Amino acid sequence: MPSSCLTTDSLKEAFATAIGLTGTADWHAVAYGTTNGWDSMAHMQLITDLENRFNIMLSTDEVIGLSSFDKAKQIVESHGIRFES
Repeated sequence: MPSSCLTTDSLKEAFATAIGLTGTADWHAVAYGTTNGWDSMAHMQLITDLENRFNIMLSTDEVIGLSSFDKAKQIVESHGIRFES
């Protein structure tokens, strides 16, 4: 299991790439179904980017449950990735 400590910038970059968000986004408000651009295709692009970026494999339940920026952070952390506060 990977073990490292990163800033949330790498997570934000994954969201920016997949969904088209900018650095000024209210990251705690980013959620599937309410954030413009986060549709099913963007969701799968986000999943792929997260798996590649953090060298993890998400389960089906995690893919389905990834519904917000905060939830994505929690899921990635469950794979041993640590983000600075």
